[in-house]
Formats: sequence, C-alpha cells, structure tokens
Amino acid sequence: MTLQWAAVATFLYAEIGLILIFCLPFIPPQRWQKIFSFNVWGKIATFWNKAFLTIIILLIVLFLDAVREVRKYSSVHTIEKSSTSRPDAYEHTQMKLFRSQRNLYISGFSLFFWLVLRRLVTLITQLAKELSNKGVLKTQAENTNKAAKKFMEENEKLKRFLLAKVHCRKL
Repeated sequence: MTLQWAAVATFLYAEIGLILIFCLPFIPPQRWQKIFSFNVWGKIATFWNKAFLTIIILLIVLFLDAVREVRKYSSVHTIEKSSTSRPDAYEHTQMKLFRSQRNLYISGFSLFFWLVLRRLVTLITQLAKELSNKGVLKTQAENTNKAAKKFMEENEKLKRFLLAKVHCRKL
C-alpha cells in the first residue's frame, strides 16, 4: 500500500472512531456542546470550512483516481493482452485490480464518512442548543402558568367581592 493510500486508510479509521465516539449514548449532547465551545475550536473554526472543502476535494480526486484504476484493470482486453505475453501476467493484473478496488472502497467510504461526520457534529450541536432552549422554555412556561393561576385566583376573588357588593346593595 502506497503512502497516500495508507494515509487515506488511517483517515478512514480515525473517522470511524470519531463517529463511534459521537454515537456513544452515555455522553449527552450538552457535554459535546461544552467540548465544541472550547477556545481552541473557536480559533480553528475560521479555517474549518476551507479545510473541510480541501479534504473533500482531495478525497474526490483520490476516489476518481481509484475509479480510473479499476476501469483500467477491469477491461477484458487488458487481461487478455497481458496473459498472452507472460504466464504470470493474469495473476499480476488480478492483483492490481484487487488493489485498485480496495483503494476505491477506502476512498469512497472515507469520503462518505467525512460527510457523515460533519453532519453528525452539526446535529449534535443543534440538539444541545434545542435542549438548552427547551429548559428555558419549560421554566418560562411554568412561571407563566403560575402567574396565570395567580391572576385567575385574584379574578375569582374580585368576582366574589363584586357579587357580594351587588348583593349588599340589593338588600
């Protein structure tokens, strides 16, 4: 495996590890939000979109290169041509086909998981914000409910007082 494909495979393994860590059920979104709000991430955020797009472009180029290699070694004409010239050529061509298919899968899954990872971080951040908003809204609703009950009680007292006053005038 060449250096570029070893780097892409390592990147793929790191992505899988991060996705698994993000999906752990016992780490709440609020904790992730605290982790994402560290000062380090704020400094990195300015370069994040550029780095994300650069990695996407790099992975797309590697994916297209792998597709080209698979097509090159998959053609029947190449296999027949190489097998007539040397006896071991067929196995050599099949080996190159296997490697190019492996590289295709590595780059394809790496590209896919990179997009999934970004979406997962976005969803975790949104969920943490919504959960904190939910707490604030719940507190506001409880306070509003208490105030409404208080006003209804005062309204009932006023109604009784007015009824008693009207009753006293009639007598």
